[in-house]
Amino acid sequence: MKKLSLFAFALTLLVAPVCSFAQQNQMTVTKTETAGTISEVNPDTLVIHSESSPNPVVYTYTNKTNYINERGEPVSMETVKSGLPVTVYYTSNGTQMTAEKVLVHETKTTTSQKPMIEEQKTTTTTTKTL
Repeated sequence: MKKLSLFAFALTLLVAPVCSFAQQNQMTVTKTETAGTISEVNPDTLVIHSESSPNPVVYTYTNKTNYINERGEPVSMETVKSGLPVTVYYTSNGTQMTAEKVLVHETKTTTSQKPMIEEQKTTTTTTKTL
């Protein structure tokens, strides 16, 4: 009887971790791109104005954010400044939008040109953590 109780206890210890995996946490990360014009560059954020949004949108950036030109060549963060047309590829987790890549568009020298604006694409990925 004592061996049976000990076996049941050991079996419970083995099964308990498996049962805890049944709980699933869901986190939705949205990958999006949007185009607009930089209105502000701050130490950890870019403020972008676009025609699709009446208010400027704030994106955070990190040391992992890539900056490229239209030919796909890397550009320095120092070249990213107010007034430049850009496309921001970012992930969104709740209200936090983090730039993964910033495509800096070449500017034309004509004064009548409107900034390059808008195409917005969204892809939503839902991950389940076990």
